[in-house]
Amino acid sequence: MARITQATRESVRAELRDTFDLVTSGPGGVGTGPMSVLVHSPEMARRARPLFNYVRNESSVPKKLRELAMITTARAMDCPYIWNAHAGLAREEGLSNTLVDALRDKQALPPMASDETAVYNFAMELFQTRRVTAETFLQVHNLLGSQGLAELTTLLGYYTMLAFNANAVELDLPLDLVEPALPV
Repeated sequence: MARITQATRESVRAELRDTFDLVTSGPGGVGTGPMSVLVHSPEMARRARPLFNYVRNESSVPKKLRELAMITTARAMDCPYIWNAHAGLAREEGLSNTLVDALRDKQALPPMASDETAVYNFAMELFQTRRVTAETFLQVHNLLGSQGLAELTTLLGYYTMLAFNANAVELDLPLDLVEPALPV
């Protein structure tokens, strides 16, 4: 982290050290991603982690569409860290190289499947206008149902929060980049 040092047990207030231990005892420990920023506030990180796990790994939204939402958020928020972490996963989940590359480079997007178009339009309308049109809402609602719509919206908001944290501290990218750097 270029702007702040890595959180350590000793760097948090004494009354939060047990919470710090709890939050960092799982896989990855303190980590290097946006959650490593949140752990500077151990109680906040403790509360955020279950929602992170749910929207990223357990949501009813199909994984391919979750990854599309994550990279769309990364692009909308100009967040190189989240982009690097998820662009390759998006490709693995079946998003075309052409789509991922065009999104990265802010180029015209290729034709997409209707489910991809619905999720992308929903995300971009929220990012650009803070609202969604009735048509876009119905497309996502018909695709995912009420539960999926709520989960997709929350995923977009959660990843926006992670991007804010990563960008605010200028979170370092890993040395072994898996994707071309996100132009910002």
